Amino acid sequence: MDQTEMNIPLALVRLTSSLLPVGAFAYSRGLEHAANVGWVTDAQDLRSWLFGTLQHSYASLDGAMFLRLMAAAQECRWQDFQRDDVLLCAARESRELQQEDMRMAEALMDLLREMGVAAAQDQSVPCKTFPAAFALAAHDAGASASAGLAGLMWSLCEAQVAAAIRLGIIGQTDGQKILADAPSEISRALVLAEETPADEIGNLSFLQAVGSALHERQYSRLFRS
Repeated sequence: MDQTEMNIPLALVRLTSSLLPVGAFAYSRGLEHAANVGWVTDAQDLRSWLFGTLQHSYASLDGAMFLRLMAAAQECRWQDFQRDDVLLCAARESRELQQEDMRMAEALMDLLREMGVAAAQDQSVPCKTFPAAFALAAHDAGASASAGLAGLMWSLCEAQVAAAIRLGIIGQTDGQKILADAPSEISRALVLAEETPADEIGNLSFLQAVGSALHERQYSRLFRS
């Protein structure tokens, strides 16, 4: 997908900001353990970790499910929305990843209610995953499904780069270089998400799953487990 086709509304840009009070800064998605045991030690390692996960795991699960969630929200098919939200929650590969997702979803839903987003007021739509809550926010912002997914993927990249800087894996300049390459990687991931058939939705991110599972037993931690 061409980056010019995303047409991300400014209201959605606000929702991708690191200032969004959903607690993303508190989690590393397994990166802290990866750094601790030497899997990710420099900028090149981080590129492989981040963009590899984006292309080969996030696109085929979170991305593909987000597109389904957006379609359901746009068509007010709330039973389908809830079903896909529950399926995505169940697909998390570790307890830590699942808890991160649920806590961030809860925080975003609270924010959307405070801001008067209509779908968030409906207590029969209690989002269990952050992509589901983000889909409601993107729909309210008038974003297309592709633009919404681009925003969601950007927030993931930015959060991982910020975590890497805090862990001392990279510096600010390397972080900006990686984020400068993120749009092209996101465009590729969008295509993968859009082309993933319903019966092939899923992922296998072995090192991230192991890293997040073992993180809670790590002696010293900056990030929540």
